[in-house]
Amino acid sequence: MSTDCLFCKILQKQIPSKTVYEDDEVYAFHDIRPRAPVHVLIIPKVHIAKIADIGENEVPAVGKLVLAAKKIADMLNVSEKGYRLVFNNGPQAGQEVYHIHLHLLAGRDMTWPPG
Repeated sequence: MSTDCLFCKILQKQIPSKTVYEDDEVYAFHDIRPRAPVHVLIIPKVHIAKIADIGENEVPAVGKLVLAAKKIADMLNVSEKGYRLVFNNGPQAGQEVYHIHLHLLAGRDMTWPPG
């Protein structure tokens, strides 16, 4: 855990969030500034600042995020119509919180290219 990380503070219950899913390694909650009718942030319980920091040891944690996204999409009944998963890495990609997180977006038609 990082003492100055917003998402670590959410994990430590220092900042409230609206829980969508939780297991031993992953926590998911509703984004406070949703970009779609369904916008869930899925984070590992271990602090990894950005995708560029992932090494072999972090591969299982990142894989768990994707598996959790599938479970959440099923729980929220968006699997059949479809959903988008997004990782942002660094400032030019739009990363605002430096604790890796997977965005699950659904509930509307998505455009391409996305940004």
